[in-house]
Amino acid sequence: MGVFVTNVRPRWSDMDAFGHVNHANTVTLLEEARIELLFTEAARHGVKEMAEGMVVARLVVDYLAPIVFTGDDVVVEMSVRELKSASFTLDYAVRVGREQDSPVVTRAETLMAPYNVTTARPRRLTDAERDFLAGWRAGGSGA
Repeated sequence: MGVFVTNVRPRWSDMDAFGHVNHANTVTLLEEARIELLFTEAARHGVKEMAEGMVVARLVVDYLAPIVFTGDDVVVEMSVRELKSASFTLDYAVRVGREQDSPVVTRAETLMAPYNVTTARPRRLTDAERDFLAGWRAGGSGA
């Protein structure tokens, strides 16, 4: 409830010298998952404004265990924790298996801010964006 789940496939080139997905590439996996929610899923619900400008204002990542490249997808679960008029916080849990009890290897959060690329200034969330995001609040029912 209130959790958006998507699969992201690490690439062989994401590995570091120790055979783990490099920390910076883990951030890229989070970005790919976030795009699925904020651009693809939002557009599917008729909310296209997010794809026109959204920036990461803050990023926190806790690496709990290495992601070892196997060729399989990782599962990224995302929910909205905090929703304000001009920002929102996304929480992430990255799992290395498809089962609900698969280990969480990474936890992260991003503070997101809507952005007008034409004026190069932050903007407020639209009502449609707020409604979409509210559906993904932790404990919500999804959009």
